[in-house]
Amino acid sequence: MADTYDNRPANGTTNSALDEEGSQFEEAMKDLESWKTKAEKADDVKARLMLEKLEEDDAKTKAQQEMLACVEKQEECQKEFTQSVNAMQDKILQLGKHRHDLLDKLRRYQAELEAKRTESTKLKQKFKISVQIPDTEVKFRGQNEDERVDDSHIISGVFAISQRPTVLLQGGQALITFEEERVASQILKVAKCSVSCDNISLEVKPRRITMDCAVNFEVHLHVSRKELKVSEVPCSMPYERMRDRLEMSFSRPSRGGGEVERVEYDKNTGTGQITFLHPGVAESLALRGRYCVDLNSEVNVQVGPIYKCQLRKFQTFCGFPKRTILLEDIDDIEDEEDLQDHLEIHFQKPSNYGGEIETIKYISRGKALQAFFLCENTVKMDD
Repeated sequence: MADTYDNRPANGTTNSALDEEGSQFEEAMKDLESWKTKAEKADDVKARLMLEKLEEDDAKTKAQQEMLACVEKQEECQKEFTQSVNAMQDKILQLGKHRHDLLDKLRRYQAELEAKRTESTKLKQKFKISVQIPDTEVKFRGQNEDERVDDSHIISGVFAISQRPTVLLQGGQALITFEEERVASQILKVAKCSVSCDNISLEVKPRRITMDCAVNFEVHLHVSRKELKVSEVPCSMPYERMRDRLEMSFSRPSRGGGEVERVEYDKNTGTGQITFLHPGVAESLALRGRYCVDLNSEVNVQVGPIYKCQLRKFQTFCGFPKRTILLEDIDDIEDEEDLQDHLEIHFQKPSNYGGEIETIKYISRGKALQAFFLCENTVKMDD
């Protein structure tokens, strides 16, 4: 009885333990299967992630290569841009230097041109002899006994030419002519004159005028009433025959000619000289200017007077006016007329060593004026 009682509990305990172990084993198996499933899923995720990583690495490598290509291209572009900028800067520097050289050359040429113009003006005034004589009335008073010429075929005339002294008035200068010489002498002793212009004081320098050389001379003119100059004669026949043709042509009274005394002809120049027997014929033909002569055909030749000109009593002189002074270094602080009024007011006052003014002329900078001294007491201004 005891053995039976003892075995029963032991068997029950073993079965219970086996059941527990079996349930635990089943649970372990289930957990194992679960972990296997999770491990497979993890492997799948890992494989997928590794595949994505490889794809991302390829994309990254490709992006890096593209970036390196862009960087290289950018460096090349930057290098080309830098070279272009440097070349442009060099070109700008060259152009600036060339411009500076051209400006220097222009200023030098302008200075030379101005000097040449000034020299030309002085030379024109110094050596100007040939001038156009204006129309004027001439009164003939007769001829002196010692100058009377027996030959009635000569027309003589004497012309006295006097050049007026001149001064070129430049911009920023003024000419003042006083009524008394002592006033001009007093002002010339002052180095600078302070002229009040409203609220501004203007410093001017008085200077003595040195005029260009002027000339006086006489022109003695003798015009022949018997001799006629012929030109534009074509060389179409021998010398002797040409002389005969000219003599016959100018001997015809129907054409205004007359009896010919002598014929001279130069075939090299196509010119000649006809001397008539009686005065007056050459004079009337010279007024026509053209004359028809019989050569191989009728030809119009040019005719004109024959005159002799002599220059006598040529004199040159120079000097300076005693009552006229020059004011220099005048700034254009006001209008030309207003500034001239201020100058006139200043130099009329005895307190400024001035006196009565006969004439005054001021011109602003950038202008020029020619002053003609007609006589001791008169100054005329011409542009």
